[in-house]
Amino acid sequence: MAKKIGVMVSVVVLIVLDQLSKLWIVNNISLGSLSPFLKGVFSLTYLQNRGAAFSMLQNQQWFFMFITVIVVSLAIYYLIRHINGSCWLLIGLILVIAGGLGNFCDRLRLGYVVDMVHLDFMDFAIFNVADAYLSIGVVILMIALWREEDESHR
Repeated sequence: MAKKIGVMVSVVVLIVLDQLSKLWIVNNISLGSLSPFLKGVFSLTYLQNRGAAFSMLQNQQWFFMFITVIVVSLAIYYLIRHINGSCWLLIGLILVIAGGLGNFCDRLRLGYVVDMVHLDFMDFAIFNVADAYLSIGVVILMIALWREEDESHR
């Protein structure tokens, strides 16, 4: 039971951090402007992304909300079924769930996702904290699942 509560608290804390970062950006950075943060590494900006990654499929909010409900529901189901799984599996699932719900909150409340991180050292899509959770979570989840699969064949 304590593990389930810890997982739920982790997800809520991550969502709150994501939403607070977006609120700060909206209140402190003008739409479309770029503000250096860590010179040569990344700058902060404020964009309203009405699409998915790399601004694909613009203005398809209902589609993204539907996909998010499916993905997050499957991740929650898998998390519940494997609550005693490896620490890495749980971390990956927590990040995927928090990232999906963080952007879901934006789409539901605003009709778009607030993006803010501009990498100065490479040409890459502008993203937000929830996107980082999702990306890192998927990588951790793939490694955890790969390791579990590898261990089951020994």
